[in-house]
Amino acid sequence: MHNRFLLPIFALCFLCIGLSSPAEAWTVASNNIPLDSPVYEWLDKLAGYGLIKSDVKGIRPFTRAEAARLLMEAQENFSKNPDLSVSPLVTDLLVETRKAVAREAKLYKDPESAPNFDYNLLSSARARYLYVDGVPRSYERPVYDPGDDGVFGIGHGLRPKNPYPSSAHQHGSEGTPLVENNEGVIYRRGSNGELRFTTELYAGRWAAALVEPMALYAEGDSMFQARINKGYVKVGNDAVELEVGRDANWLGLGYRGNITLTNNARNFDQIKLSSPEPILLPWVGAFKYSLIFARLDEVTTTRGIRHPYYLASKLSVKPADFVEVGLNLGRQVGGTGVNNSFGSLVRGFIGGTNNDNSNSLAGLELRFRIPFLRNTEVYGEFSGEDAASFWPIVESYVAGFYIPRLTTSGKDDLRFEYFLGNAILYTNGTFPEGYLYHDQPIGHSQGGAAEEFFFRYSHWFTARNNLALEYWHGERGNLGRVPVNGTMQAVERKDSARATWTFPLAEDFDCALRYGVERVRNKDLVGGQDRTNQLVSVQLSYRYR
Repeated sequence: MHNRFLLPIFALCFLCIGLSSPAEAWTVASNNIPLDSPVYEWLDKLAGYGLIKSDVKGIRPFTRAEAARLLMEAQENFSKNPDLSVSPLVTDLLVETRKAVAREAKLYKDPESAPNFDYNLLSSARARYLYVDGVPRSYERPVYDPGDDGVFGIGHGLRPKNPYPSSAHQHGSEGTPLVENNEGVIYRRGSNGELRFTTELYAGRWAAALVEPMALYAEGDSMFQARINKGYVKVGNDAVELEVGRDANWLGLGYRGNITLTNNARNFDQIKLSSPEPILLPWVGAFKYSLIFARLDEVTTTRGIRHPYYLASKLSVKPADFVEVGLNLGRQVGGTGVNNSFGSLVRGFIGGTNNDNSNSLAGLELRFRIPFLRNTEVYGEFSGEDAASFWPIVESYVAGFYIPRLTTSGKDDLRFEYFLGNAILYTNGTFPEGYLYHDQPIGHSQGGAAEEFFFRYSHWFTARNNLALEYWHGERGNLGRVPVNGTMQAVERKDSARATWTFPLAEDFDCALRYGVERVRNKDLVGGQDRTNQLVSVQLSYRYR
């Protein structure tokens, strides 16, 4: 892939390091907020009321210090807007967000007061019971790549036509029906139990650490598992932070999924360099970055053993309060079974040829906030799996809108999101397994060669009492269809609905009840193979915010 994105990303990131705040201005180091924490929705709602304008959504997780910064921005703007004082939801959102980041809100403007050593043996905990009556879908299928691409569906000839009817192969699996973006945790048919808790450590204002053990029980397999779901050490400040360990990531503006990297698969063991908070750059505006280095699974393929490294990078820029621009890059490179000579590594670093040892996915994203439409947001991502000259081709898309105040009170919101994954998205000849980690896509949960429409409505009784209704329709097989054993692949169609009610039980305890049901027709692209899946779950959480 001829990729001109990588060098500018590294150059700008190291420029940011050079522009980092002096030591005496460093803010307090803090751990990350879980990607499924309600804090993100609280901040989104506050932005919907016009109280937050400096948020950068394309790089997550947020640190707790970054959430504290956004909270203080919201509180300052709230004090200047007396009209909002009549809304109890706004006040409630501010109060609950402050409780969630109490340590960081207290220390943000006075990091010198942080104790030399501090810890919290039980900072949060979560217990889940799930009953699954369903069978996950397999993403395994040959696909046809016609070639002869244009750009944005216009024109042709940027790649040669492909004469072979089956020229690529999709791999991977769904994991658990009706449960996506779950950090690779898979629940089996029948009853399942999950328990996790977090312990946090702090060394002054300079460093923080977190460990999250997790235990799983699956009735269907009579199996008990225990593992470290997250565990990392962080050092740094607001402009440059180094994180080493196991953690989740989300690179992109999508709510249900992104093309480059999500928390759908297991958390990587990684080294990450990032800016927890936006940096103001001359002529550019507010700027955030993230560089991630990890390694994918070792797999045996028809081409031999492959054990590639994985590089992901993200730049997000806000030249104005109402617009965010992002640049994404995901790259498999090197490892066992490929040419790791200096020449091949150089070719893979600066661009790409048919002879290098890399596979890249890169794209551009935009988000616009429209103040006169109650701060409605419109966003989209365009990514290419390949390139011809300057243009990314083999295109995939995520696009959507979010209306944070569907009603005058702001207690209702609505989101729509669309995903189209190219027939050969996440596939590659050098690395035949594609972008998988523990057999699940590391990008969008639906994998490649798929299309999906997603709707979400939620009503807020209070900040901690929320009812969300979701519906999505997905199709697989209508892209890259090929005959298998003399019969054309059927089109798999899936209609899913899910309701989640979250409410408080006590000061630090919350409960979430969920029911989901879906109808899958032509499961796994086999005509007449239909299936109805159902999910019931009960979640109890302690300070899981």
